[in-house]
Amino acid sequence: MRRYRIRHVTGFHYPTKVGASYNEARMLPMDTAKQQLLHSRLDITPLTSRDSFIDYWGTRVTSFEILDAHSDLTLRAESLVEIQPREHVPGDLSWDDLDGIGDRSLQLSDQLFATDYTTPTEQILEMAAEVRGRAASPAAAAREISDAVGDAIEYVRGATHVASTAAEVWEKKKGVCQDIAHVTVSALRSIGIPARYVSGYVQPNADPEVGDELTGESHAWIEWYAGDWTGYDPTNALEINDSHVIVGRGRDYHDVAPLRGIYAGGGNADLFVEVTMIRDL
Repeated sequence: MRRYRIRHVTGFHYPTKVGASYNEARMLPMDTAKQQLLHSRLDITPLTSRDSFIDYWGTRVTSFEILDAHSDLTLRAESLVEIQPREHVPGDLSWDDLDGIGDRSLQLSDQLFATDYTTPTEQILEMAAEVRGRAASPAAAAREISDAVGDAIEYVRGATHVASTAAEVWEKKKGVCQDIAHVTVSALRSIGIPARYVSGYVQPNADPEVGDELTGESHAWIEWYAGDWTGYDPTNALEINDSHVIVGRGRDYHDVAPLRGIYAGGGNADLFVEVTMIRDL
């Protein structure tokens, strides 16, 4: 078992004052079978009003508006989260079991359709179909495809942008964790394996000492369903462990973006992000 204190500071610097802004933040960890949020706080500056709710995907959301003119927007999220050891059950469904599963489950159906971010190219379709043709089980195919995508895409910051699609990333063969997750999800869904996009934090040190304060990262990985949901990090080629903290799940990045909104005026805003993780236990 581990506990982490997480500080996530993000927001926008506007080149000129904006008259008003309307936003949603997804920055507080989820409660799951192996993860418990013990304490959380989200400070927003400036602020007019706010509301909190759990969205369709189970993610904690804070919606807020700022109706006074402002040049900066800053959010400071602090969380204390406890992670239990995660046992990975690959799932024992056969290909026949998986066939038509979206017709029997609304939740799984949501994770079978391609989105704007996850529409596969012909090359992605061919790669995934080739693996399905020889893989003994959906779980084995999912693992092989995840590793193949992670190997094929070089991790390069700045090679893509927040709106890059799986098709664009596959053509470049360069991107970041968000891009690798989108391509992996697109490939898995194309052969009938339900797959969802996961956002959260990752501790960069595999075995930090209690009290160590390290620069963490906002991170993205995937989960596939083959009888059980299995979490996998294709960027780092590993099953998610007690260094991964889940914030949100959805069909793609759009469902779980840490901060999004609209504003009046101000030109192009500069986004800033800083994540710190401290092992507490």
